[in-house]
Amino acid sequence: MPQIEVLPHETLCPKGKFIEASVGANLAQVLLDAGIDLEHACGLVCACTTCHVVVRQGYASLELASDQEDDLLDRAWGLTPRSRLSCQVRIGRDALQIELPKYTINHAREEAS
Repeated sequence: MPQIEVLPHETLCPKGKFIEASVGANLAQVLLDAGIDLEHACGLVCACTTCHVVVRQGYASLELASDQEDDLLDRAWGLTPRSRLSCQVRIGRDALQIELPKYTINHAREEAS
């Protein structure tokens, strides 16, 4: 099983986290299941950019982004050449190191109930 390292994020994951994930699993869902309160305003259907992450290591092991994902990423805060929408990433065989951007384009965050 590949390991995902989530780098420390001030509010979402202050100490960082290591997560074991299955090959083919959806990255956003893996993060949510691990207790990381990742924003996902569109319900993980590739219609917003709130689940934007930066893949610091392991990027080459992932399938290429679709045209739809690339178009949406153009609107993401803090875009880098290694940015992805986590709802569109399927875990490959290699370990990943993920950075959660400090901000999203969401003006109002819905709190989990």
